[in-house]
Amino acid sequence: MAIIVTGFALLLHSLWLPAKAELAQFLLSRAWTKTLETQQYTPPWPWADHYPVARLIAPSQQIEQIVLAGDSGSVLAFAPGLNMAADSSVTGAKIISAHRDTHFRFLKAVNVDDALVLRTVNELLAYRVTEINVMNETEFLYPEMNPGGLYLVTCYPFDAMGSASNQRLVVSAVPEPVRKVYNL
Repeated sequence: MAIIVTGFALLLHSLWLPAKAELAQFLLSRAWTKTLETQQYTPPWPWADHYPVARLIAPSQQIEQIVLAGDSGSVLAFAPGLNMAADSSVTGAKIISAHRDTHFRFLKAVNVDDALVLRTVNELLAYRVTEINVMNETEFLYPEMNPGGLYLVTCYPFDAMGSASNQRLVVSAVPEPVRKVYNL
């Protein structure tokens, strides 16, 4: 009997994280929809210290992801995060980061000239990937070199064992007319 109870407890424990992740994505999506409807940022749950600010779309990868305000560890546990300091700077560049083994796993297959779309509360922004670089974590991005650009940043390499990595994959993209991205 003890073996059955232990087995059942282990089964429940193993299902808890995937169930929690699915619930979080549902709540994030619902908060994003409400944000668009009300034009006011809405947290996904009452005690959340983050809220959706955009939806990132990678058409060639068939990826759509909610982007949260900020890029702290607690934000990145749920979704990609927008660096709010860079977003409010005079360059207008947007820097979004996420974990390589979850939300930004798709960057492994992104290519130069791929389209990216960022839907914010107020606008639809389109970009074209121009560079894919590996940088040391101590190197700096210079968003002023790409005013209005988009940077997607994740740890590198993708298949590294463990979570420690001093390298970053940086996907740089320049603004494009939305009609060009969607062939309008």
